[in-house]
Parts: sequence; C-alpha cells; structure tokens
Amino acid sequence: MATQMTPVQLRQQIRSGEFVQNTSGLCAGFVQCNVAILPKAWAHEFLQFCQLNPKPCPVIAMAANPGDTFLSEIASDFDIRSDVPKYRIWRNGALVEEVTDITNIWRDDLVTFLLGCSFSFEEALLADGLEVRNISEQKNVPMYNTNIPCKPAGRFNGNMVVSMRPFSPKDAIRMIQICSRFPSVHGAPIHFGDPAAIGIDDINQPDYGDAVTIKQGEVPVFTACGVTPQAAIMSARPEFCITHSPGHMVVSDIPNSKLAIF
Repeated sequence: MATQMTPVQLRQQIRSGEFVQNTSGLCAGFVQCNVAILPKAWAHEFLQFCQLNPKPCPVIAMAANPGDTFLSEIASDFDIRSDVPKYRIWRNGALVEEVTDITNIWRDDLVTFLLGCSFSFEEALLADGLEVRNISEQKNVPMYNTNIPCKPAGRFNGNMVVSMRPFSPKDAIRMIQICSRFPSVHGAPIHFGDPAAIGIDDINQPDYGDAVTIKQGEVPVFTACGVTPQAAIMSARPEFCITHSPGHMVVSDIPNSKLAIF
C-alpha cells in the first residue's frame, strides 16, 4: 500500500475518509507535520512557547490570519479541516473527542500551527540502511511523557514528550549524526539509554503510540516529539483547541531535503 503513494494521493484518501491510520513510513521524501489549532487569543503565547522550545516544537508553517484553512506553503490543495487522518478535540484542557474531519466545528478565530515531525527524518535513516523498528513492525512510533521541563510561555508549560527508536550502539551513533542535519524536525536525539533517567518507568508501556521490539544489545534512542504541545495545552487549558491524534500527521508537498542544513 501506501509507501509509494504521493502526498496528493494520500491527502485525497484522507479527505474522503478512506485513510484514517497513522502516517509513519508513508510518502517517503516529504515533510510530515504535527498540528495545533488554537483561538486567536491563545495563539501569540503558543507561538512564544514554540520559539522557546524549538526541539519539541519546531514551527514549519503558521496560518497568516485567524480563520485561514488553506496553507499554500504546505501544498496548493491543502485544507486543515479535512486533510489530517485523525484530530483530537480539547475543551478546557480535556480531550473530549477524536474525529476525522473538523469542517463542522471550524471557527473564524482559529489559528493553525504545523510543527516538524520525526517521521520526516525516518526517510534519511532508512536511506542509510538503518532499520526503523516502528516502520518494519508496521506500528505507530512509541511516545512517552518525560520529566524534562519545557520553558514556559504565558499560560503554556509542561514536560517534553519523546518518541523512541531502538538501535545497536553503532547504529545509534549514526542515527544521531543523521538526525543532526534536520533541526526543524526535532534534530539530534535528547537522550539514549536508561529510560528512568528521563522519567520513563516502563519502556514497554508507551503513553502514546505502540510498543516496539527492543532486541538484545539495542539501546532506546529518544527524540523530542511534537506531541509535547498537547501536554502544554492540557496544562494551559484553553477553552477550545484542536490537535492531531498522535501519529496521524499532515503530509506536505515539501521535500525533506529542503529541511537539511548540511
């Protein structure tokens, strides 16, 4: 199925409701994005939070005006109301619903943020011959809450969320080198080895996504994750907010190569 699908084809399937799965490993070569949509009254503080925490919250695109639904820098046909496989609806900091289309709840005061996603650098890892376990096992990447505090901005604060991919020590070093080329999609990992050192009690019980196999001799490698804003939103408790469901990303027409810094 979908590894050979183009971003346009995938977005068409998402828009029609045909595709509602996670997007890891799909549309190789193109940038994927996390989503946060907030009322205008909260947007400036959220942007400040992202600017202060660029590892977990790298801004790829932002709506020019409240109410904008089309972000042409992502794709000429992109519509934020229908082109995410699954959305989360938040009210007063609580998750109340997951849906596959937000057209009927869209508001003219909403501001869309698209943030870099680690799914983008997975392509570079695969091209270098590294196994990306969540792709080879056809699972959503495992994600964990940590004890690493983010820098607060106004009403937004909270701890970093990380994604995890296991590698042999040799491959982990290569993974760090490769990911360092892509700071706008989280860049180099923030930790590897002992999960307890960053507040993860059970590596086999992720807070989001699916557990993957960690083979004998492998070490878990942890990368800052774009689910971090959801933790900040839960703390800030805006009266209304929309995010992506973890692993269910915007797939853009932007080539990953445009994000590499060397």
